[in-house]
Amino acid sequence: MEYITPLWPAYPELFLLVMACIILIADLFISDDNRIVTYSLTQATLASCALLTFFTGNAEPIYTFSGMFVDDLMADALKLLTCVAVITTLVYARAYTVARGMFRGEFFALVLFATLGMMVMISANHLLTLYLGLELLSLSLYAMVALQRDSVKATEAAMKYFVLGALASGMLLYGMSMLYGATGTLEITQLAQLSAEDVRSQAVLVFALVFIVAGLGFKLGAVPFHMWVPDVYQGAPTVVTLFIASAPKFAAFAIVMRLLAQALGADALFEEWRQMLLIMAVLSLAIGNLTAIMQTNLKRMLAYSTISHMGFLLLGVLSGSLDGYGASMFYVVVYVLMTLGAFGVILLLSRGGFEAEDLDDYRGLNQRSPWYAFLMLLLMFSMAGIPPTVGFYAKLSVLQAVVQVGLWWVAVIAVMFSLIGAFYYLRVVKLMYFDAPRDTAPLSAGADMRALLSVNGLAVLVLGIAPQPLMVLCIEAVRASI
Repeated sequence: MEYITPLWPAYPELFLLVMACIILIADLFISDDNRIVTYSLTQATLASCALLTFFTGNAEPIYTFSGMFVDDLMADALKLLTCVAVITTLVYARAYTVARGMFRGEFFALVLFATLGMMVMISANHLLTLYLGLELLSLSLYAMVALQRDSVKATEAAMKYFVLGALASGMLLYGMSMLYGATGTLEITQLAQLSAEDVRSQAVLVFALVFIVAGLGFKLGAVPFHMWVPDVYQGAPTVVTLFIASAPKFAAFAIVMRLLAQALGADALFEEWRQMLLIMAVLSLAIGNLTAIMQTNLKRMLAYSTISHMGFLLLGVLSGSLDGYGASMFYVVVYVLMTLGAFGVILLLSRGGFEAEDLDDYRGLNQRSPWYAFLMLLLMFSMAGIPPTVGFYAKLSVLQAVVQVGLWWVAVIAVMFSLIGAFYYLRVVKLMYFDAPRDTAPLSAGADMRALLSVNGLAVLVLGIAPQPLMVLCIEAVRASI
């Protein structure tokens, strides 16, 4: 393997770091009335970062920073999608943050630093690089949850998130230290070679796996490391919940692929972590879907829904096949698309002094706005896995990958819990179309949000009808990286 000295593979990250610092300082000289300048600079930075990622992309893996940083097809695809997801989040967030006094420089700076952490995680080829990106993301998210300092709910959610997140990061770091003790290297490509050979202690490697899988389970929000998810989703400001629920899932998927499929994918270790992921996936599907039925708060319901979706994501990874990894990447892209749309509708219905969090707030939405009710219907159908939406194809591709490796009984369990989960998604549709409206206030949103939300909702339908191009991209990205 040849390492290169030029920094061009990391230009997007370097540009983002410089611009985040500039925006942070420039915001000191911008008055509250002109905060739109900070917003515009942030959006321009993210768009430029996406363009840089596209133009510096490479089909073959390129290593720099002495092998600590890799630029490959999977990294480029995930970083592009991350930038798009964050740009969309900020468009949805604009009116909400203005109404609640959160339209401030620190919010945009935290978003940019969190995005930088995600991009570093996605391109990490070294355990220290990965941990650096993870902590940059995590610390930014903790601060964002607590941004509404006068909110008791937000402060409580931030404390829970911080304490549990620190514990999970410690477990992940401890697992990494044992990996180093067993193999003598922190580099992911070398770990892949050494873990396949006769290393000093196979038992230490397996022990390290337990801590690493636990840390990864927390970052994904999979059972039994899921207890932070509903509390943080409900307690955080809705726009922060949207941010946590969307783009960071790309980074979480990347570290699962880098650590498990790439670094620890040797046959002996694969069987060990496959069993752990199998238990986590089945429990996530069961607890996520069963508990979501009892929720009356839509944000909390979507939190448990996320837990069940992470179960499906893990099913694709534990299949251990190229098709399975590709299906998992496809699933995480679809999940983020659906989550952006669903929380976008929540933000649309929310206004100053009113949070559209309860299911009852969606009663009679069709009478207030048939178009937004239709978009929400598409999103709920997709989350439930009902054709012709893309959620159906995402679930089907994961189930096919699981059946191909002989785990048909797991596929049966997943289908059963998906049928149970369809109830709470269809309940939202029933409230929108068959109940009388409880709120008659007109829905108002900027032209940019209305247009983007419409594209977001319709993409769920279009990708469901023609999913193949995205699926091919996901499989090729994974093939080029592992």
